[in-house]
Amino acid sequence: MKLGIACDHAGYETKEALIAYLTEKGHEVTNYGTNSTESMDYPDTAHPLASAVNNGEYDLGITICGSGNGINMTANKYQGVRAALCWNVEIAELARSHNNANILSMPARFISIDDAKAIVDAFLNTKFEGGRHQNRIDKIPVK
Repeated sequence: MKLGIACDHAGYETKEALIAYLTEKGHEVTNYGTNSTESMDYPDTAHPLASAVNNGEYDLGITICGSGNGINMTANKYQGVRAALCWNVEIAELARSHNNANILSMPARFISIDDAKAIVDAFLNTKFEGGRHQNRIDKIPVK
């Protein structure tokens, strides 16, 4: 799978662990940064990643910041993005199966790296159910 990943300073360590984990599993991962724990603004990495997902350059994206909220809000500014804030496996599965989420956002300050790996696995391995859920998704974009 072709994936993009982005974070702010709070998500740096989780992002680095996930890049190694996903690469080892055979995924192609593009790193949008940030590349240190030095304070920075999450929109600077979220916008380029979300734009690329919106344009179909990646199968899915992953974003990480302290609470997960800011980077998730930024990603959701793109019409074709359905970013979901997930802090456990069940929410990640529902985000994919019911909402066909294409970006996973996680709160680095509230989950462990092992939790993040399990959440990512659930997100990547869950298929969209379609049906009544597609009708709802079709109503999300602002027209």
